[in-house]
Amino acid sequence: MKKNLLALGLAVCMAASLAGCGGNKAAETTADATTEASSTTETSAEKESENTGDGAESTEAAAAEVQTVAAGKLTVATSPDFAPYEFYAIGEDGTPALAGFDLALAQYIADDLGLELEVVTVDFDGVLSELQTKSVDLGMAGLSPDPKREGIMDFSDLYYMGGQSLVTVKANADTYNTFESINKSDVSVGAQIGSIQMDLAVVNSPDADIIPLPKVTDIIAELLAGKLDAAYIETDVAKSYQKNYPELEIVMEVPYDQEGSAIGVCKGNASLLAAVNASIAKALEDGSMEKFIAEANELASGEKYEGLLDESGQVQQ
Repeated sequence: MKKNLLALGLAVCMAASLAGCGGNKAAETTADATTEASSTTETSAEKESENTGDGAESTEAAAAEVQTVAAGKLTVATSPDFAPYEFYAIGEDGTPALAGFDLALAQYIADDLGLELEVVTVDFDGVLSELQTKSVDLGMAGLSPDPKREGIMDFSDLYYMGGQSLVTVKANADTYNTFESINKSDVSVGAQIGSIQMDLAVVNSPDADIIPLPKVTDIIAELLAGKLDAAYIETDVAKSYQKNYPELEIVMEVPYDQEGSAIGVCKGNASLLAAVNASIAKALEDGSMEKFIAEANELASGEKYEGLLDESGQVQQ
């Protein structure tokens, strides 16, 4: 699968030979994911200067115990079409920069472990593939801890509680607002390939004409163009799009017994899983996660791009 790579320090780098949890595949990655859009996280150097006593020792011990696919680095796969989780914030000069609370949390975890963050940007199903082949350490793309995915990844503790929604346009809000109304062969319903939303579409509207699409941006475009009647979208993501496209209407909540987001961790890497859970607990306790979410929502309400960049690192036209 083609990977678009943005070096958030304007430097593109190739990951080192994969070791530890990974295999032999070399992964192209995005270096130093901290940008002006997500500059709230501390750098590794800042954390090292602030940590003293037992705190510094525990951080050093955690970093020493954790094995990653590239020594000294934390490699994270994400799909940047899912604001406010992950997306590109467009700067005043038109430059796209990775942003979102998943990216801010990824930087926080890397800093907490004394590792350099590298980000691999792929479509959502590519995140699952990267984890399945053990080409990355973590997958962060608003992942729900679906038991069906446990064969290819381990799940961290939940770091965010979300929800699922059925979305249409205002003109159709009185028509497509129940499962019964969309569960018909002449009704087209969209969902992202490989996602929980696709599973929900199959379960709740099996008789509908279900249209799988690779990106949420594709789903939104098809809804607005009248090519889809309704779609299953994560609630906060739908709200984010609604700010830019007021024609969209969230018509109902979709029940789901696994609500919440977790990090996908390379299967069998127990030390990394434990370290990630410790960092999540720390981010929730010290208020960092709440701050990341607030800042991501603010950025998502401004100019943004959701999707993969072209080969030159620019927004695809």
